Amino acid sequence: MSGGKETPRQKMIGMMYLVLTALLALNVSKSILDAFIIVNEGLEKTNHNFEEKNKTTYGAFKAAMEKDAAKTEPYYKRALEVQKVCAELVKHIDNLKKELIIKTDNLEDPKIADTLTMHYIQSKDNYDMPTNILIGEDISSIKPKTEKWSALELKDKIDNCRNKIVKLLDDGDGVKIFPAIKTVVQSSVKKSLNTDLKMIEDGHDVGWAGGNFYHLPLVAVITNLTKMQNDVSNAEADAVNGLLSAVKANDFTFDKLSAKVIAPSSYIIAGDEYKAEVLLVAFNSTSNPEMVLGNVDTLHNKIISESGKIPVSGGLGKYSSRDGSEGIKKWGGAIKVPKPDGTMEVYTFQTEYMVAKPAVTVSPTKMNVLYIGVDNPVSISCPGIPAEKITPSITNGTLTPVNVKNGEYIARVTTANKDGAVVSVMADFNGQKKKMGEFKFRIKTVPNPVPKVAGKKDGKIAKGDVLAAGGIAAVMENFDFELSYTVQKFEMSYSKSGDFFTLAANGNKFTPEMAAAINGSMKKGSKLILENIFAIGPDKTPRKLETIVFTIQ
Repeated sequence: MSGGKETPRQKMIGMMYLVLTALLALNVSKSILDAFIIVNEGLEKTNHNFEEKNKTTYGAFKAAMEKDAAKTEPYYKRALEVQKVCAELVKHIDNLKKELIIKTDNLEDPKIADTLTMHYIQSKDNYDMPTNILIGEDISSIKPKTEKWSALELKDKIDNCRNKIVKLLDDGDGVKIFPAIKTVVQSSVKKSLNTDLKMIEDGHDVGWAGGNFYHLPLVAVITNLTKMQNDVSNAEADAVNGLLSAVKANDFTFDKLSAKVIAPSSYIIAGDEYKAEVLLVAFNSTSNPEMVLGNVDTLHNKIISESGKIPVSGGLGKYSSRDGSEGIKKWGGAIKVPKPDGTMEVYTFQTEYMVAKPAVTVSPTKMNVLYIGVDNPVSISCPGIPAEKITPSITNGTLTPVNVKNGEYIARVTTANKDGAVVSVMADFNGQKKKMGEFKFRIKTVPNPVPKVAGKKDGKIAKGDVLAAGGIAAVMENFDFELSYTVQKFEMSYSKSGDFFTLAANGNKFTPEMAAAINGSMKKGSKLILENIFAIGPDKTPRKLETIVFTIQ
């Protein structure tokens, strides 16, 4: 997927699709799709964290109601409306996931989907059924389905949720939100629930539905839907926090100020730009507080060291950073606010985001097998983990690093067996080793080369061509590796005057006696037989090659 104005989330999904498509084309083991499960579990954990944080915010609203119900009630009603529309959308996405699992896995008992985790889904790599349910059978018409459980139905629900939340953040009916807070929060909600994106496929705009769900395997579709639930919870958190901040801001009590970092996404692709907006909730928009970057102690609200400043305009600080390396990027700082007595009050903050590749991949560079006795190039990588923090191993062979930074290794295997070779990948997460997956490969013996004379392996041949060739060549046919075999010995048989003669040669060249027999004794229609041909290659094991039979023309 390329072209169009895409968010980092859409770029991530696009790259995941491209990598997955390439892996499927290589016929890599289905366990590669378990990488999506790791991403999905992380997103589900984030969703749970959002739920807990939102519960705390609603609890703060209830406490404010007990102190001053008349002032707080209009904002609290808005917050409950936000909670309701978000809960309805999250529930619809949950039901959509279950529908996809039930239909794709062909579950006889639909209740199983309520407890079935992604680890136990049988059809992780099925993309036909999810595409048919969400889009329809033909994406070329750019007219996806609109009925129940379709992607367009989901898009409409996301649009309705976004529009309702944005409207609930407008002034009126006793609600007054500072312009700076309103602008930032409404902008964040629009970005989190944005469906007005160009999604390009083969030079054509396939729309939001096609760009997000067309031809993606079930495990990727489920992960994408979980990410959308994450976006809904993020929008809910921003909106409710904005409404609660408006209640406190109207009091102009600066003893409960807090720093706020708003970022459209905390998960980006290497090379993309991470952007965040930093603001002080309940602040005076006519003055600009000082915002600094540095090492801070948020527990004791102290600045340990400063490393730079964040540009501030209209009370709003905007931070941006670009990093091509992978991993978790932590950053923080403080907002300094002048108090009435002239001293400065400090409000510290810390946050993080992840720069990562879109998928875990372990794939042979040449083909989906490992060959005995040759160097098999293999690429190994993990999302969000620098290549030097990845530790791969292999059974029934060895892995030798070639370029660790690029995840390039050479695999050498020794014995063909039914178990094949298993590549295991361990990754270092902040000092802790975590198993990322196991990937099984078949082991094969390199096929025999084909003996040829003058580029031919049978049929009619001219004596002049045989003599010009000077001997036998061992050629690898239809094999991707560049291997060289050398003929060690062979025998030449021919008939003369009713008698049958056999001559032997060491090496791949015709002996003078053989050349004389070919030139003098063999007439048109005579048979030239080259047999007991032995060749040796990189594995140093002699191979007996097939017999060549020519007819002299």
